[in-house]
Amino acid sequence: MPIDELPAASAAGVDRYGKIAVVHDWCPNFRGGERVLAQICKQFPNAEVFTLFDFLPAEVKEQYFRDVEFHTSAVNRIPMIEKFYRSLFFLCPFLIEQFDVTGYDAVISSSAAFSRGVITRPDQPHLCYVHSPVRYAWDEQFSYLQQGRLGFGPKGMLYRYMLHRLRTWDTRTAHGPDLMLANSNYVRSRIQHIYGRDARVVFPPVCLEELPCVEDKDDYYVSASFLAPYKRTDLVIRAFNEMPSRRLIIVGEGQQSAALRALAGPNVTFSGFLPREEYVDTLARAKAMVFAGCEDFGIALAEAQACGTPLIAFGRGGAVDIVRRLGTDPEPTGVLFKTQTVEELKEAVNRFEENSLLIAPKACTSNAQRFSEENFDRAILESIGTVQALHGVM
Repeated sequence: MPIDELPAASAAGVDRYGKIAVVHDWCPNFRGGERVLAQICKQFPNAEVFTLFDFLPAEVKEQYFRDVEFHTSAVNRIPMIEKFYRSLFFLCPFLIEQFDVTGYDAVISSSAAFSRGVITRPDQPHLCYVHSPVRYAWDEQFSYLQQGRLGFGPKGMLYRYMLHRLRTWDTRTAHGPDLMLANSNYVRSRIQHIYGRDARVVFPPVCLEELPCVEDKDDYYVSASFLAPYKRTDLVIRAFNEMPSRRLIIVGEGQQSAALRALAGPNVTFSGFLPREEYVDTLARAKAMVFAGCEDFGIALAEAQACGTPLIAFGRGGAVDIVRRLGTDPEPTGVLFKTQTVEELKEAVNRFEENSLLIAPKACTSNAQRFSEENFDRAILESIGTVQALHGVM
């Protein structure tokens, strides 16, 4: 049955959905995927979370997951596991299959890699929210191998073989869920290309109430993300190194922190991770947010829009859904650039400067209403009702 012909379901009440198992890849910290997980748990009071690794601080658990029971894999108890858990990716398909969720009324998987492969009963409703197909196993494999300096020596060939095995498992489990939700049109197209399945687009939730619109902007640009290679913060720094009169604040930490600090010129400042209130204030007062990576969606980009902050972003991935483009929309909210080069990014910044009066903070804030928690909640409840209806659960 085509996805657009699936029966709709009422979103009234949550008791009808029964006891829900929510399966999430891993919880190393509280970022975009974990915000989605927290919002799902809010909708289902009886939900229990199954995740391979859980390193969330107690204060995050208290604020976002109060009274939610977490189940983790056996290897979560290994001393210092938080230092090397990512290196165990080859074990994760096996580990996710060890979670027994067959006693629950329905399963919701929140997946960027493994959780979708949890074993379910044939008659058990399974809804999957896809943050991304496994990026490092598919189209971004070669960039990851290059960043890890893994060529065709013994170690490189071992990694390539393990990624091949992961692709085989990933393909085999792709048709387990009854319905897939994609967090952007970009991810929807990747699901179609890799798995041959259609998906509904449901944008991730943004807490608009804690993101005030600020119209009186300061004289700096901001880039906010986890400092990983695919985020391309290095490109942003190189561009601003060649624009010394323009200030850039970089919010975040990550595996590239030291290298990026060494790369930055005197007009580039690093704030590290910021408390939520300070982060929102920095985002809201920025002249614009600059992002040069290809995000599956990019909650930070949507948060910037909610604060009335324009975007200068690479025109691929979730940014295409988020930005109302200067030159094509009557109420633009940002500028997109076509290629990931220093010259293109500099040109985009210059174009923004020349046309900044055409991009109103209120237009940015209005644009962000599409990403509200209420819209997300409604879509999740309708979707779980849909998959239950497919199994005759009314």
